[in-house]
Amino acid sequence: MAPSPATKTALLVIDMQNYFLPMTTTALPNIVKLSAFFSAHDLPQIFTQHGHPPSDFTPPITNQLVRKWGSGGSVHAGTPEWELIPSIQELVTKDTPIIHKNVYDAFLYSDLEEQLKSRGVVRVVITGVMTDCCCDTTGRSAFNRGFETWMVGDGTGSAGKGQHERGLKAWSFGYGEVIDTEEVMHRLE
Repeated sequence: MAPSPATKTALLVIDMQNYFLPMTTTALPNIVKLSAFFSAHDLPQIFTQHGHPPSDFTPPITNQLVRKWGSGGSVHAGTPEWELIPSIQELVTKDTPIIHKNVYDAFLYSDLEEQLKSRGVVRVVITGVMTDCCCDTTGRSAFNRGFETWMVGDGTGSAGKGQHERGLKAWSFGYGEVIDTEEVMHRLE
């Protein structure tokens, strides 16, 4: 049986950082809108920030993302590209957790699951970038941990429209619903 609309729902804002800004044209205003909605309804929000510390670039390189993308294709923690997009940073309050990660899955090597459970969350709404990498992997991990998981089609973005759409199609086949910003708010009213 699916949880009711009154079920505690959290907004996950994945990796909305300067490095990924070109991928956020559609997603960014919708994430800001969803964040305002979640704030107005006193629902939790958790942000993630992807980046690699210097140790990830020291041979032998063991981080699989650094091995795949190389130093130039990886987000270096502490750099301007690593910072949250300014309009996203404005949404972060002293009570808003930021999960720092260096893998696609925000649950791996973090306390994200504990953060959600401590807030009584049973449903997560996935937004951010990249649809088919960090959003998908984090969403699958949420699904596998028993959270009802919604992927926001107009609140996520990727390297290109086709890649984004393929990611959403794969997600909807096996893991959960793809819905838009307005539908999220409608369902949670």
